[in-house]
Amino acid sequence: MAGIGHNSDNVSAEQLRLLIERIERLEEEKQGVADDIKDVYGEAKSTGYDPKIMRQIIRDRKMEKHHRDERDMLLETYRAALGMA
Repeated sequence: MAGIGHNSDNVSAEQLRLLIERIERLEEEKQGVADDIKDVYGEAKSTGYDPKIMRQIIRDRKMEKHHRDERDMLLETYRAALGMA
């Protein structure tokens, strides 16, 4: 890095290393959580639940009611237009 002294390089390198290591730890934790979620869906499937439908319910629960209602209205409109209603 032009214009930055040797000491600043060491501090920047140390800060960068710490940030990278934090990200790596968080990525490991994220993978662990993803594995746990996969296990729960597997457990649900083995007891007769449909994981695909469960994922949709989880997405729906994250949505605000008015957005969910709007989506449902559009789905019904499109289904009716296609003779699916």
